[in-house]
Amino acid sequence: MSAVQPCYLSTGDTAGYPSRLADDAEDSQLELGAELVDHALEVLTDSVAGPEELRLLTTDLTEALRDTLRVATSRGHRLPRSVHPEGLPEHLG
Repeated sequence: MSAVQPCYLSTGDTAGYPSRLADDAEDSQLELGAELVDHALEVLTDSVAGPEELRLLTTDLTEALRDTLRVATSRGHRLPRSVHPEGLPEHLG
């Protein structure tokens, strides 16, 4: 099975429908990530959390981090070049 490749919006119209849709999707991803961090703190302070629960938490945190990096990369692509004079790191570009 091949890996799913991210798709980034490239438009000059930041107020248009596609941009607003992308912003909403990014907001949802970041909100879910924040909720997952709260859940992670609960699990990590639970002395009876077992290996399966920790494995699931690690999987969920990895997915949320991947989404967050995609949002950051997408935002970075939309910033003027002067903000990122060296460009994005190779693994994010």
